Amino acid sequence: MVRLIAAVMLSSLPFAQLSFADAKSDQVAARQFASNTDGTSGDLPSLPPAPRGKSTVIGGSIRDVDPVLDRLTLNVAGSDHTMKILFDERTRVYRDGVKTSLRDLRPNDHASVETVLDGTSVFALSIHMLSHSPEGECQGQVLSYNPATGELTVNDILSHEPVKLRVRPGTTVTREGQTNFSGPASFSDLVNGVLVSIKFKPDNQGHGIADKLAILATPGAAFVFNGNVAFLDLHSNLLVVTDPRTDTKYSISFDPARFPEAGSLHEGAHVRVTAKFDGSRYVASAITAE
Repeated sequence: MVRLIAAVMLSSLPFAQLSFADAKSDQVAARQFASNTDGTSGDLPSLPPAPRGKSTVIGGSIRDVDPVLDRLTLNVAGSDHTMKILFDERTRVYRDGVKTSLRDLRPNDHASVETVLDGTSVFALSIHMLSHSPEGECQGQVLSYNPATGELTVNDILSHEPVKLRVRPGTTVTREGQTNFSGPASFSDLVNGVLVSIKFKPDNQGHGIADKLAILATPGAAFVFNGNVAFLDLHSNLLVVTDPRTDTKYSISFDPARFPEAGSLHEGAHVRVTAKFDGSRYVASAITAE
């Protein structure tokens, strides 16, 4: 009888071990599920580093959030257009300065989004949701400027849409990047085709008011770019140079027939390019490999 009881106990031991193993497996799975719902990736492959390059801060209000496509739509402050911005686990999210999760993104929130180009898409490096209307920043070419009303329309290089802002007497105007300017910067520099960078704030009616305005390039101005080749296409006559000091990329058009040495360039090569801004693009007048 004792042997029978012992046999029964021994035969039940594997089932007890299996039950314990199953329970432990369920606990691990539950912890992984909880971890994943907290915004971590669990056993999923890690994402590549966030895109690099010059970032731009865009202010506005969130129109909608698509958690399936990892994309939000932002109503850009000071304009009538919207911008679609991608995000993922690499995006840092804050609400009034306190770090929070992507699940906290909600429509109608005021937001200040630090963006960078990821290929042809706009990616959010960080999203700051605010209890007040956020500041904004845009860069592009002047389409029109009315000195009487102070209305300035700029074709934004990220959204490729016109942004309407108002320039007031207190707006700070500076010049950057050019050496052949004469005289101090002024609103008279705001002619069609000028490349500008603007920081603005919304007023009580939601209009964008330019706070700081930098003149980056005027038609006919000469520039010298020192940096590394990020992209080269002899068929489209396009050379992209990255300034290693700021990670800013400059797209430069060139004529391969004038610069046969361009055929020996490769990505990563260090170059010095002299170019002129013709009102819509930089055009190379000299290319030297270093």
